[in-house]
Amino acid sequence: MTTPSAELVLARFPEDSRDQLRAWDASDEYLLRHLAQSGRALDGTVVVVGDRWGALTTALAAHAPVQVTDSFLTREATRANLVRNGADPAAVRLLTTQDAVPGRVDVLLVRVPKSLALLEDQLLRLAPAVHEGTLVVGTGMVKEIHTSTLKLFERILGPTRTSLAEKKARLIFCTPHPGLVPPANPWPLRYTLPDGIGPVSGRTVVNEAGVFCAERLDIGTRFFLQHLPYGGEGAGGDGGAGRIVDLGCGNGVVGTAMALARPADEVLFTDESYQAVAAAEATYRANVDDTAEHGKAEFRVGDGLADVPEGSVDLVLNNPPFHSHQATTDATAWRMFAGARRALRPGGELWVVGNRHLGYHVKLRRLFGNSELVASDAKFVVLKAVRT
Repeated sequence: MTTPSAELVLARFPEDSRDQLRAWDASDEYLLRHLAQSGRALDGTVVVVGDRWGALTTALAAHAPVQVTDSFLTREATRANLVRNGADPAAVRLLTTQDAVPGRVDVLLVRVPKSLALLEDQLLRLAPAVHEGTLVVGTGMVKEIHTSTLKLFERILGPTRTSLAEKKARLIFCTPHPGLVPPANPWPLRYTLPDGIGPVSGRTVVNEAGVFCAERLDIGTRFFLQHLPYGGEGAGGDGGAGRIVDLGCGNGVVGTAMALARPADEVLFTDESYQAVAAAEATYRANVDDTAEHGKAEFRVGDGLADVPEGSVDLVLNNPPFHSHQATTDATAWRMFAGARRALRPGGELWVVGNRHLGYHVKLRRLFGNSELVASDAKFVVLKAVRT
């Protein structure tokens, strides 16, 4: 990436030489170009929100920025990109969206996220730290910035306008209004699940901002919940308690359903989103009486099953995403399936729900040598693959 001050070598995480997607886009370049041309000194506490792969944080490393991200992969990419470009990772403070924000923000740079709810939550959390002299600049591709985006900045921080578009990217300029009182933060959000979806029917879901389908149960998960393997309590390879993984757990409703149906089994909830894992734990705590009668529940933010020992899992449940930010890709699903195969014991099973047109059965047969159709409707399929 070419910046006004340097040429940076950047990569996504985990690194894959076959990946053709860049670790930055025109909106990152536009923001950095604007900051250099404005002549405004980046003094005080510089906060970067929503950096996709650490491009902005790496480019501004000399200003000791504070990065706030919901993504474990972004944090790891940022660390690697700082080192790759000769910056000291210790000079940058890496925070998650679940951490307390700085008490004072003098420069606020926002890479507009895909989720308007996540943007709302983060601006509301940062608003008390923003003051009249704070420089607030947002950036995103034209297709990511809508009237609702601008209204959100204006409602929470102050008067807002946009720049002209350059290379299909646009900037957002916001002037903090000292007398503005931001609204109450509506997140996390709670709602009641519908009937007819197994053990979690009528139960409470807790959703953090930015979690997929935060305001309702998505139809794919609804279909999955109707066909999960609720029998087989104590399905461990040695006849003891089994170990189940809710992979890409989102709000944790799938793993919570299994914990209710198979109380002797252990359930690992894992996702690369800090918001998702927090929501999953809150959903589990709201519905499961975690006593000696239930197996252990574990909540882990990480890179899929990368840190799960080989051959240690009996059942993996997965509703894989097919987007990486705005890009449509099957790379995440492929990595999830490959990680599941490694983590499963012989005889262990991976259950997947997905849109029919995605052709997951082909990938599963390549990896596992088998794929069984468990259920289907006009839109979705539930597939099972067994580790041999």
